[in-house]
Amino acid sequence: MNEQNVLATILAGGKSERMGKDKLFLELNNKPLIQHTLDKVNKYFKKIIVITNQENEFFSKNNLTTVKDCIEGQLGPLVGVLTAMQWAKTNFPQCAWVATFPCDTPFFPEDIIEKFIEESKKKDSLLLTTSSHGRKHNVFGLWSLELYDKLKDDLINNKIRKVQDWTKKHKIKNLEFKFKDYDPFFNINTLDDLELAKKLNIK
Repeated sequence: MNEQNVLATILAGGKSERMGKDKLFLELNNKPLIQHTLDKVNKYFKKIIVITNQENEFFSKNNLTTVKDCIEGQLGPLVGVLTAMQWAKTNFPQCAWVATFPCDTPFFPEDIIEKFIEESKKKDSLLLTTSSHGRKHNVFGLWSLELYDKLKDDLINNKIRKVQDWTKKHKIKNLEFKFKDYDPFFNINTLDDLELAKKLNIK
């Protein structure tokens, strides 16, 4: 399954402040953390970019397209979404949607990708987000390019920074996921989180 009008975007523009070092390339199950996300996304999309302000040979060795934030200042994931939309408008003419995935949540279910693709064909909402047991995971999102002008205006002129603050202003369709044994949306922010992830031993 390869969706032709969706740009897959891995958001990796954070400072990794709580980790104390660049977490993208820390190893989990013998491969870099970002690779876990790439392995899933690569199965479904032909067009993939990584939003990052870093330079690393990992990207060139893996023929990855990297894009720096279009607004400087480490302003969070919303700028990453806007950056992906802007890149798509210039480099991916048939693109109608941007699907976003964080770089630090290695266990997320592939169902998300499949449902994003299904929802992109329904066109009954301009914005799709995810949650589990009532907890929002807004960085996992499907964003229509029709939102570009509004998002740009809110970032630049209205200074909105948090994803949740922006998404709640719009009609959102939400995908709810349930889990039993472990939280598939567990994200790795600290070295303790990384050690816990290793103990989970999920492939």
